[in-house]
Amino acid sequence: MGDFGDSIGTAIEGGLLGRAVEPGAGEAGALHGEAVTCANCSTRFQGHFCPQCGQKAHIHRSLAAIGHDIMHGVLHLDGKLWATLPLLTLKPGELTRRYIAGERAKFVSPMAMFLFTVFAMFAVFQMVGISAPSDLPAGVFTAGDADPFRNKVGEQIAALEKERDSLPQSSPRRADIAKELQGLEMVLDKSAPDVKLGSSVMNLTPDSGIAVLDNAFAKWQKNPSLMLYKLQSNGYKFSWLLIPLSLPFLWLTFAWRRQFKAYDHAIFITYSLSFMSLLFIAMSILSTAPGGSDWAFLLFVIAAPLHLYKQLRHAYGLSRYSAFWRFCVLLVFIQIVLTLFLLALGVLGAF
Repeated sequence: MGDFGDSIGTAIEGGLLGRAVEPGAGEAGALHGEAVTCANCSTRFQGHFCPQCGQKAHIHRSLAAIGHDIMHGVLHLDGKLWATLPLLTLKPGELTRRYIAGERAKFVSPMAMFLFTVFAMFAVFQMVGISAPSDLPAGVFTAGDADPFRNKVGEQIAALEKERDSLPQSSPRRADIAKELQGLEMVLDKSAPDVKLGSSVMNLTPDSGIAVLDNAFAKWQKNPSLMLYKLQSNGYKFSWLLIPLSLPFLWLTFAWRRQFKAYDHAIFITYSLSFMSLLFIAMSILSTAPGGSDWAFLLFVIAAPLHLYKQLRHAYGLSRYSAFWRFCVLLVFIQIVLTLFLLALGVLGAF
């Protein structure tokens, strides 16, 4: 029940963030042909919204209106969403091109769609039980054998970290947890394993000369389960990093086509990532059915490359050949971007 509640909260959080960046233009409103007086500022006007304060002309007073406000405020399930989803799924290139050309009031903005779909994806992951393993031994990233004592300490640290993250900043319990964590970290440091080779001792802590990387790797060695938990929890919080990481690589494929600006590439990337989040949601739900994992994998193999190719070709108005070679290059660039993103999450999780 706790995981289900967390997943619902994650989805609502994404909806609220998406709503915060979504402009109100183009949303449906009640029709009013006759002049009305604004209940908020007493301005006399005609139309859907008061020109002085922006309040709606028609004020609801019913339980159904409360439900409508919740759905609209959190998920903005109005005409804009239903106009965006079919194009995003079936005609992504047309959606990207039309949004860049200026048709923006009728579509959900790329960033609002991205925020909502990413948070919804992680919420569905929690619902279906997709999470990082919590029982990895402390020596899994080292050449030494696993130490049961260190594993037990690592589990205690992971439990305290999760408890601390769930508490409000003003909770006095956070100070007690900080002291406990400090003591457990000291115990873990003193029990750091060494690998004996004859009469010599080899320290497993890397020494690359870069303090940030060495410290991060040392924490992964000490408690891999906790670090994987942080990697997952930071995944949706820092998912926006995929946009600036992808932008230079997409720009390279159009470096000599001056008519395409960085803004166009950013819109392309954001809508593409939104679809991928929706695709992972569909795959996660499909995988819960008997034998659904194979169908989920088949869906990914077909839908992901096909969507990228169609969006690439129609968004930029490319020929089949021009779109195909860029598509092949982008497949390589995607692997690089994902590697950089995971490395960034690994370093962020260590601190």
